Amino acid sequence: MPAVSTSPDRAPGAPRAQSTPAALRRERLRFTGFSYERSPAGRVSCQVTLEWAPGESVAGKAEGQASPAGDSRLGAEAAIRALEAFTERKISFELVGVKVVRAFDANVVIASLIQHGDEGPERLLGCYLADGDMVRGAALAVLNATNRVLGNFISAR
Repeated sequence: MPAVSTSPDRAPGAPRAQSTPAALRRERLRFTGFSYERSPAGRVSCQVTLEWAPGESVAGKAEGQASPAGDSRLGAEAAIRALEAFTERKISFELVGVKVVRAFDANVVIASLIQHGDEGPERLLGCYLADGDMVRGAALAVLNATNRVLGNFISAR
């Protein structure tokens, strides 16, 4: 019986990956960037960048007055703006709230949203175990909440 050699990233018998631009697209958006800036006047600006394919990214930005709870909300809003840019507002999201809770000796950021435009559930809930950066954690909680809705949107593209 001849020896069969397989590469570690491919199951035996699985088709080889193509290197066309369509094959480089992902099944999910990739969180590639987050920035948070606070001005001396107490204004905050958050920006979230998501990548769909190499060189193809979308960004969302939110600005507002600095406050502990407000900063997390701005991080979540920036993620929502990036998602809406990606879907070209075919799916829109309304942020119900962001809450940081202490659970299991860790900070957990929970984001609650309402989505419009997809046949999936209207209410979405996501969380992220945030070690130190609650604002970035709020953006990631939004991405976790919207993961399934966006997966359906991407597969229908």
